[in-house]
Amino acid sequence: MGAGFVHDELGRWVAKLDRALSEAPDEVTKVVARGALNVKKDAQARAKRIGQHVRRYPSSIGYDLRQGLRGPVAEIGPEVGRGQGSLGSILENGSPTSPPHPHMLPAGQAEAPRFERALEDLAVRLLEGR
Repeated sequence: MGAGFVHDELGRWVAKLDRALSEAPDEVTKVVARGALNVKKDAQARAKRIGQHVRRYPSSIGYDLRQGLRGPVAEIGPEVGRGQGSLGSILENGSPTSPPHPHMLPAGQAEAPRFERALEDLAVRLLEGR
């Protein structure tokens, strides 16, 4: 094999990596947004089962997506000042007079394997040029 063949292969690999790296930020943001939406919906569904005394609480659960220094970041949870959003910590963790009703943490834990698989699939897709 000549040096030209190795150089051509290396050039194609570098081009493929360049393309994957240029597409990665936007594609990763889509995966993070989808994961955040899934956690939000799951947490809302779990929160609806807490009881009628907090019927406005589930609608306070939302998410914000922003670009951090290392990529996209999603913050998911109840919004204080919206509905019964200020009850989030008490409902999730309990209080001296109320038992905990975990809904945010279990929703995140349920989404984690799907989120990881989506990122792995994205990496493969980008590297294969699909």
